[in-house]
Amino acid sequence: MKTNYSLDDMRLFWVVTQHGSFSQAAQSLNMPVSTLSRRIKQLENTLGLRLLNRDAHRVTLTGSGAQYAQRCGPLLSELQDISDALSAQRHEAHGSIRISAPNNLAQHQLAHIFSAFLHTYPGIKIELSLSNRNIDIEGEHIDIAFRASEHFPLDWIARPLGSIESIICASPGMPLRGDIVHPEQLLDLPVVLSNPVRTWKLHNQQSGEQFSYTPGAMIRLEADDLNLVSQAVTDGLGIGFIPRFIAQYQIAQGQMIQLAKDWTGQPRQLTMLYHDRDNMPHRLRLFIDYMLEHYGSVNPNLSGANLVNPV
Repeated sequence: MKTNYSLDDMRLFWVVTQHGSFSQAAQSLNMPVSTLSRRIKQLENTLGLRLLNRDAHRVTLTGSGAQYAQRCGPLLSELQDISDALSAQRHEAHGSIRISAPNNLAQHQLAHIFSAFLHTYPGIKIELSLSNRNIDIEGEHIDIAFRASEHFPLDWIARPLGSIESIICASPGMPLRGDIVHPEQLLDLPVVLSNPVRTWKLHNQQSGEQFSYTPGAMIRLEADDLNLVSQAVTDGLGIGFIPRFIAQYQIAQGQMIQLAKDWTGQPRQLTMLYHDRDNMPHRLRLFIDYMLEHYGSVNPNLSGANLVNPV
């Protein structure tokens, strides 16, 4: 037969056994003696056993009461430990943070910020899941997710970090028919495609003109890893649509050139996602605030101009 009783009544019984007195126990619990006595009597009625012998001078345990106290004491202690541990998450900088991020973004933009954060808070651990595909962040129990797309669960909070801008790139040794100044001149060139971006939405920074370029039959390679795509472009396999924060290094080293320099991709918003504003472990609040404070300043090519005030 299943017994239905309150854990709080069990706690009250335990306090009485520790004080050996209803009056002293009631004082420590800040409740009337009559209420405490009624709650203990209710517990005894629910169990169908007398737990305490009461007289005018003292309270003693019955045999059943002694057995009950012996079993419930460690249980209540364990429950208190659990409560204390969970409460500590609200105030202490320790524990794990599960983070999901695109592989290339993590390598080029996030890794050094994660390291700096961990040096600042040595009691915190990051568990990092890298994928260039949008994983099920709820199913994977992710605390923080970084996305460079507009596709994310609607009930998650999205904080903008900056904008990612892509540019058209090629190898310096790739044969071209004159100077490429307009995307229309790309139509006959071989292409290295970075999935899932199959259409390059371009705009002219000078005139504001818009142009959508969709590679056709000249696709030489498709991949969802931007490092591999960038390497294929520098190897001369074809032109590529590369985020500026990746391409700038190869351009500076002479391994890559920018084509149609007045044309860039429509900026994609980089967002940091998390589930709740309230009842958040302290470690998550520290991480969110750290990212909002530091990301734009150490990643000037992903402008922090879109940042909003932390909540």
